[in-house]
Amino acid sequence: MSAYISENIRMLLGDMPEGTELVAVSKFHLAGALREAYDAGQRVFGESRALELEAKAKELPSDIIWHFIGHLQTNKVRKVVAYADVIQSVDSSRLLETIDSEACKAERRIGVLLQVHVAREETKFGFSPDELSAYVTKDLIASLKSVDILGVMGMASNVDDEDRIRSDFRAIRHCFLNLKAEIFADDPKFSILSMGMSHDWHIAVSEGSNMIRVGTSIFGEREY
Repeated sequence: MSAYISENIRMLLGDMPEGTELVAVSKFHLAGALREAYDAGQRVFGESRALELEAKAKELPSDIIWHFIGHLQTNKVRKVVAYADVIQSVDSSRLLETIDSEACKAERRIGVLLQVHVAREETKFGFSPDELSAYVTKDLIASLKSVDILGVMGMASNVDDEDRIRSDFRAIRHCFLNLKAEIFADDPKFSILSMGMSHDWHIAVSEGSNMIRVGTSIFGEREY
């Protein structure tokens, strides 16, 4: 393994604003690549498939913090809950309820981010801003036994129009700020605004993101 992964991480961290957390998106990359990133000091990794997460979690050091970042089907929740520390892609009430139930059974406490859908692509998942506002109540928070809602996650439209990308990120941030003010004002754990990937994270952090999900800029193209 060459040293380019560690160099990419060093440059990325040097370019990121203070207070921004890096999730190294390691899905489809071999465990050896993750090990190089780990040896360079990276501890937070993002996976999107339950079986791949399980295999890597068993092989790699136990102090890695695993984020599940892909669309999660309810029938895969039990396996993901066994290894993930944070599930970023909570896109439905049914999924949140299932995560809470399975985490309770596993005697684990899981952090989650609520996924907001503002992008142009209909294929992307998540709550619309209006759905999210109606769904998240103090009664909902009180009902959760083994889940902490840590913030929101979202993606901008996959376009070259920077104005549209900025508009999407602002809409996601608006959802985060509304929930913070109305529901989570007294909860310091609700603090994560996860926006931005390899191609648009600079825009995302300029619009308020404090967590970015970067894969290609660290690991290169995916190894399927």
